[in-house]
Amino acid sequence: MADADPAPDLVDRAAGVVRRAKFPFLATTGLDGQPRVRPVSPVRVDPGFVIYVANLRGYAKTAEIAAEPRVELCYLDEAHDQVRITAVAEVVGEADVLQEIWQGNPLLRRYLGTPDNPDLVVYRCVPVRVRFMKEWALEYQEVPFAEVS
Repeated sequence: MADADPAPDLVDRAAGVVRRAKFPFLATTGLDGQPRVRPVSPVRVDPGFVIYVANLRGYAKTAEIAAEPRVELCYLDEAHDQVRITAVAEVVGEADVLQEIWQGNPLLRRYLGTPDNPDLVVYRCVPVRVRFMKEWALEYQEVPFAEVS
């Protein structure tokens, strides 16, 4: 008998890391070409490893993502399992999506006052590649994900 397809288990394991780690590191390319990395607090996570990140328009990463929308998010959980999501960041413009994010995030409401605050930018990081590595496995596994159109 052939082995069962490992993909569903791998998707579940990778999704578990995303759930547990909560705060990934976001890598962008600086305007000078220098890689930049910082922790971020996602405001929404959709199936297929689509990650939403809120930002303020005046932050450096706003200009960096405008110039080069290819980004990478790296999650590391307490067991040192990793998920790396290579993605393209796009500005969320759909009013219904922004409203759902706004309603679900008390910190946004507290600090920005209104969802149409001109300083607020929300990015949807659409994956082009998702990889998982068990602690010290020394090799990433490709994680299947649903292409978002």
